[in-house]
Amino acid sequence: MVLGGVLPDVPVVNGLVIVVATGLIWFGSGWLEDSAEHLSAYYGLPAVVQGSIVVAIGSSFPELSSVVFTALAGTFNMGIGAIVGSAIFNILVIPALSGIATNGDLETNRTIVYKEAQFYMIAVAALIITLALAVIYVPVPDGPELAGRLTRPLALLPLFLYGLYLFIQWQDVSDYEADDAPTGISVGREWGKLAVGLLVILVAVEQLVGGVESLSQTFGIPEFLAGVTIIAASTSLPDTLVSVRSAKADKGITSLGNVLGSNTFDLLVAIPIGVLIVGSVAVDFAVAVPMLGVLTLATVLLFTFLRTDLSVTKRESAVLLLAYGLFVTWIVAETVGVTHLLKGT
Repeated sequence: MVLGGVLPDVPVVNGLVIVVATGLIWFGSGWLEDSAEHLSAYYGLPAVVQGSIVVAIGSSFPELSSVVFTALAGTFNMGIGAIVGSAIFNILVIPALSGIATNGDLETNRTIVYKEAQFYMIAVAALIITLALAVIYVPVPDGPELAGRLTRPLALLPLFLYGLYLFIQWQDVSDYEADDAPTGISVGREWGKLAVGLLVILVAVEQLVGGVESLSQTFGIPEFLAGVTIIAASTSLPDTLVSVRSAKADKGITSLGNVLGSNTFDLLVAIPIGVLIVGSVAVDFAVAVPMLGVLTLATVLLFTFLRTDLSVTKRESAVLLLAYGLFVTWIVAETVGVTHLLKGT
């Protein structure tokens, strides 16, 4: 229900609310990203940690909010769809746009390839294992054949893995010799901008989820597919903004670190937090795993391009965009019933 039922619940109004909410997410994320970048510089964090932790968590706040609100509304499959769809968008579209926007090729390094990218692959595997454990040990008696219930104890597994990720990043910070802190940064003001940005994003995502939920019920769109498409694209705007902006400033490491760090946070933290809030949620393994399979293929494709000459060329950027176009085509085909690879939809 949009705006607490003040406006009529009709498709035109819901569509307008989605557009306005997306704009507010973009606006709030701009404040959040700027403050995160300034605070990182003030506290002397290395570029990889700045991109993969501070900026990544900030730009992932819309995805985290969408999971929380869909869990509270009883449409958790939409929230997981938003996370997976956003992750696929981040892996394929954002590096492609960043590679096109930068002068020359989008540069990377061995730290991104052998630490960030490989740990992200572990995160994907950990989520699949967590979902499998839910199906094996906590099946849903009256649900689909491969439906399982994610409980709080199971949700702690990926959170523990993210704790390892933070420990590794902390070790990097401990070994890093930072430059002197830049002058002219008001720490209190930057923390205030961060808080305001988070508040704007919270309100906007709540309305976005409500609008998408109403449209999916009106047109009969499955919750998971609605999350994969509409919510995923809207909540990925902050990641796109910060990564492309970093690439234009010749900060390819920060740009790619944001992409991989955001996805790691989304899979290992955002989904488990939604489960911890509501206690337990039912997840259809037959729907989630094929999508995670697509995410794995997208990750392997990006990893290959990152390792080749430690850069992403303009041609490789075009291939990534083409791959996302094929993914969207498949999702549309699933929605209209042309293909039936997602058995639970």
